[in-house]
Amino acid sequence: MPQLDEFEIRMLDILQRDGRIPVSELAQEIGLSTTPCARRFEALQATGIIKGFAAMLSRRALGLTVEVFIQVRLVSHSDGTPESFIAAVQRMDEISSCWTMTGDHDFLLHVMVPSVDDLNAFVMHRLMRLPGVRDVHTQLVLQNIKGPGHVPLNHLRR
Repeated sequence: MPQLDEFEIRMLDILQRDGRIPVSELAQEIGLSTTPCARRFEALQATGIIKGFAAMLSRRALGLTVEVFIQVRLVSHSDGTPESFIAAVQRMDEISSCWTMTGDHDFLLHVMVPSVDDLNAFVMHRLMRLPGVRDVHTQLVLQNIKGPGHVPLNHLRR
């Protein structure tokens, strides 16, 4: 675990909320002058703690009204099936995130599509037809209460 001081922890917290904040304002908010703040910022990027910056888009405003989590179970884990599945997932634009999982299913997919008809087409005609897919379990998101994007930081203050 990295050894971060309170300035750096506060900097990360602020940047998670507003990645476009100018370094001069960031420095003022954390209680440093601009030059030391900029040095710490660059060091956090160089170590990979800050991976990059991106715009947060509204899926609904872009017409993606259906959001689902899909659990996928594969037929086999020893014949290249997982690697083939992962390669296919990386090419599918509807899948915004994919995780390997423990438990009854092998993968958890986060999927966004315009409509239930599009979801049906995606699951039945694309996902289920991938070689090695045994079964899928789909859960429709009713409401997003929190997230995505926040990385907890309180453990760094101990």
